[in-house]
Amino acid sequence: MHPVVRVAALALGAVWTVPNTLIGLVGGLAGLPFGAHCRWRRDDLALVFDRWPWGPGGAITFGNVILHTGDSLDVRCTTYAHRAAWCEDAPIQLADHERAHVYQYMVLGPLFLPMYLVFGGVSVRNRFERAADRYALTGRGWWPWPRP
Repeated sequence: MHPVVRVAALALGAVWTVPNTLIGLVGGLAGLPFGAHCRWRRDDLALVFDRWPWGPGGAITFGNVILHTGDSLDVRCTTYAHRAAWCEDAPIQLADHERAHVYQYMVLGPLFLPMYLVFGGVSVRNRFERAADRYALTGRGWWPWPRP
């Protein structure tokens, strides 16, 4: 893809998902007084709030914002299918998994959250989660409806 077209597509995606990004910003900013730290991760196209003080652990993405309870997204974790004993997958990078969700948000914009919930929310059965795991495992296939 031509660099100018790529930059334009990324900018349009970021604008399209602003409503979701605002949700993440509100949550992230609320965590700052409780120890969260904020930084831009260029490769992930996201503002990351590390040490976010709420939740069961791990990370959640809203648009171009990632809320993460740990110190760094550069950690290994298991895939949803591995945790559900569907298969034996190699560990993945959490940052790669969350980057896939950023891409999904940038394409679907305000439609992402309703679709994510319709397809099962935080679950191994959710095609958005399986696609993010696939992307983290292979570097390809972040879109939840792969080509045949």
